[in-house]
Amino acid sequence: MNACRLVLARSISLLLLTTALTSSAASAANINAVASLAGTWKLLAADVEHPDGSRTSDYGAAPEGLLVIDAGGHYSLQIFKSERPRFASADKQTGTAAEYRAAVMGSSTHFGTVSVGQDGSTLTFHIKRASFPNWEGEDQQRKFELQDDQLSYRVVPRPNGDVPISIWQRIR
Repeated sequence: MNACRLVLARSISLLLLTTALTSSAASAANINAVASLAGTWKLLAADVEHPDGSRTSDYGAAPEGLLVIDAGGHYSLQIFKSERPRFASADKQTGTAAEYRAAVMGSSTHFGTVSVGQDGSTLTFHIKRASFPNWEGEDQQRKFELQDDQLSYRVVPRPNGDVPISIWQRIR
């Protein structure tokens, strides 16, 4: 009876050790992948690719943005339409419905942590807070490419088939 318990205890210990080592190796690989993305990135393009292959932008002709990723995987992302109108009253508390709409629709911001999939081609934003509250607490995956100092990713297609594409340049 004691021999059976000893064999069972050793088997469980071995299983736990194997799981821990496998998990540590996967975690180390993810840390290295995220570390390759660490830095400050300037937005080059915030396009939308339509099902017919044409492209437009939800953020106007010259969108601006910043993506900051630290070595631990924390990130902050902001994209702004450069043509957003100013509030006539110069007071955020007394804007009109049209001014609020333009401000909200002319920007996208969120922060949280980011991870890279085991395949090395999937970026996941683990969103803590966002300018669009429905995203808070979500994990959003994007297929990405990193070539030299240029990062690009494609968002999951929208219901109408449009695919948002963001292109970022690392600031050195």
